[in-house]
Amino acid sequence: LGVILTMTMVMLPALALTREIERGTMENLLALPASPVEIMLGKVLPYIGMGAIQALIVLGVARWMFAVPMLGSYPLLFAMVAVFIFSVATVGYLISTVARSQMQAMQMTILFFMPSMLLSGFMFPFRGLPGWAQAIGEALPITHMLRIVRGIMLKGAGFPEVAPHLGSLLIILLVVTTLALTRFRRTLDA
Repeated sequence: LGVILTMTMVMLPALALTREIERGTMENLLALPASPVEIMLGKVLPYIGMGAIQALIVLGVARWMFAVPMLGSYPLLFAMVAVFIFSVATVGYLISTVARSQMQAMQMTILFFMPSMLLSGFMFPFRGLPGWAQAIGEALPITHMLRIVRGIMLKGAGFPEVAPHLGSLLIILLVVTTLALTRFRRTLDA
């Protein structure tokens, strides 16, 4: 769930918004009396809907084809997934404010995706990673999402158990959103 959402929710906004900048359609949007926050929300919210559909498909396949147990609460899991999707889609938005072409956006997406897979505990046990790799892994949204999904689905964790990881996701979301809005303003003025 976390891997598929990370890959698509970072790549799609980054490529789509960079394509708009390349084609010049972003200039039309910037001529409107909309704030950077409004523009960012308008660009990121559709991807949250797309991510929700992906999450439903992945969870459905996990349940009915692979018999993955669900010991926890679906509403809690969906709330956590929504925060995760928003945070990784915002990373895609941040990439689009830095990249000047779709090729650059794709390369930056891969530069984000590869450490996410290697340092999150998805491919290798997290506690087996060196200290510096664990420090980087803690700053990645997928690390916390994997812990949330494993906790809720496989251990029946409730909100108190996943709250620390939700807090980490919210901090990551706040930092990435702040960077994206700051970078977006500089692009508007320059």
